[in-house]
Amino acid sequence: MSSSKVGSTDATVHGSDVELEKAQARTLSPPNEPQAKPDMPPEEGTAGWLCAAGCTIGLFCTFGFLNAVGVFQTTYQATMLSTYTPSTISWIFTIQLSLMWILGPIFGRFVDTYGPPPVLVPCSILCVFSLCMLSLSDQYYQIFLSQGLGFGLGAGGIFTTTIVVGGQWFVKRRGLALGIITCGSSLGGVIFPFFVDLVIADVGFAGAMRYTALFIGILLAVACFLIKARLPKKEWNPNLKWFDFSLLINKSFGLYTLGAFLVMWGLWAPFDYISSYALSTGGFTPSLAIYLISIINATSVPGRIIPGYLGDKLGYFNVMTVVSVLTGISVFCLWIPFNNHPSHAGVILFALVFGFVSGAYVSMMMPCAAKSGSLETLGQRFGTFQSIIAFAALTGLPIQGVILTAQNGSYLGLQIFSGVSMVLGGLVIGVARSFIASEHGSARV
Repeated sequence: MSSSKVGSTDATVHGSDVELEKAQARTLSPPNEPQAKPDMPPEEGTAGWLCAAGCTIGLFCTFGFLNAVGVFQTTYQATMLSTYTPSTISWIFTIQLSLMWILGPIFGRFVDTYGPPPVLVPCSILCVFSLCMLSLSDQYYQIFLSQGLGFGLGAGGIFTTTIVVGGQWFVKRRGLALGIITCGSSLGGVIFPFFVDLVIADVGFAGAMRYTALFIGILLAVACFLIKARLPKKEWNPNLKWFDFSLLINKSFGLYTLGAFLVMWGLWAPFDYISSYALSTGGFTPSLAIYLISIINATSVPGRIIPGYLGDKLGYFNVMTVVSVLTGISVFCLWIPFNNHPSHAGVILFALVFGFVSGAYVSMMMPCAAKSGSLETLGQRFGTFQSIIAFAALTGLPIQGVILTAQNGSYLGLQIFSGVSMVLGGLVIGVARSFIASEHGSARV
């Protein structure tokens, strides 16, 4: 995954950004050339790109670390949690994923009201502390509390802060900028599987987690220094709704949310299970099986940048529909065929293709949510969308683990569930796209 959250999200998540968009709408400039308020720092510039660098580092340390779930799934199944089923183990990672999303509205409101530091600093400390506690853990409940709950809470706060604040600095090229920022999660997914696997082999699991805590702690300190808000702080509004599920009545938003839910339901299967699949079915060496996760995340780097750029030009929904369907098709055409005919080159090709299209899907999720309704309901729409996506992230991997156990280690059922979910999700998003195109009177949506 990523994850998780979790991808590239549009930073106009909360009320302060609604204020910015309304101010832009009142200017005399064309819609494609919005202007900032006079008391705001200029768009982009040195401050904006330094903030973007800090946001990239923040996502590297949180969602990037989470993208290495396959390393931990394989390690736990083979060592300290070998008596537990794959489904039970996967709950550790799904709670992380869901916390990246469901707490977004809460963290975002705090960022809007008090600025980034009150969220960013304590959440960074919690992430480092949780990894230190993970180094002392050898029981399931200990690992669940430290890696699942503790790190998930801290990572969720950092994830939301980086997306909200990073997007404030970019308007005209927001899709491209957020695509670049979310590359941090992909880079983390490339580096952490290598890092964790090699350090575990050298100093053991406990030592590896302490080194990881030190590494992430240093980087997060740099991120806290670089991330600065562009928008002024806003007074806390106790009457502002966190969620509004009545918004799902809107056909465009309701269908898009359903489609995104289905895609997210199946999206994390390759991230979590491809390494164990490669060991049990593909005849891979342990090191090469682990590095498949890095391959997926490596190609998700261009997958996040290029579609973000194309989305700015061609329309986010047009790009989103194509890549969502392709994620599922890649499972059917490039993963399942090698179950009975193992091929190193074939599985690696699947990892390359899936990494690109899954990265594109994650980078398009929140920009599409922004376009699926009116400006006045933007904050509530994002909160509602995130809570539903959190449920998909929470349940997807455990369901796949149950299927894997029920089929006595055969990965076919897991693969079919993943592929069907993503193809159906892509088709539903395509229907939502047609409604939005009709509302806007334009095919560029």
